[in-house]
Amino acid sequence: MSAEGSGGAAAPVGVVLVSHSGPVAESVATMAAGLAGGGATAPVAAAGGTPDGGLGTSAELIAEAARTVDRGAGVAILVDLGSAVLTVKALIAEGDELPEGSRLVDAPFVEGAVAAVVTASAGADLDAVAAAAGEAYGYRKE
Repeated sequence: MSAEGSGGAAAPVGVVLVSHSGPVAESVATMAAGLAGGGATAPVAAAGGTPDGGLGTSAELIAEAARTVDRGAGVAILVDLGSAVLTVKALIAEGDELPEGSRLVDAPFVEGAVAAVVTASAGADLDAVAAAAGEAYGYRKE
């Protein structure tokens, strides 16, 4: 069963970027969306820092971001550091805070975010989006 958006087109996978810093999450989201090119870009949201603007992670901000990007095709959640992983895992375990089909994706934060948004924007499903983001571990910079 596939999710469909308006006009019968397949709904895109949403992407949530979780960082301990609000500005970092916002900047990476902006960069990933920009590199996905023009036209229809998959929904991407930043969930950075704490509700009061401090450093850390917030289950509330993550859940809100996931609901914002959910179009019914799943939500790929990428994180920057270890405690963000624990926060997302706890949300997934609770089972009712995140949209159905939300998945923690093991990927480098910046490169994985770009790969996830580009792949989701091309209409790929959640498995393909997660795979593309994870493949970013192999990107060489030499």
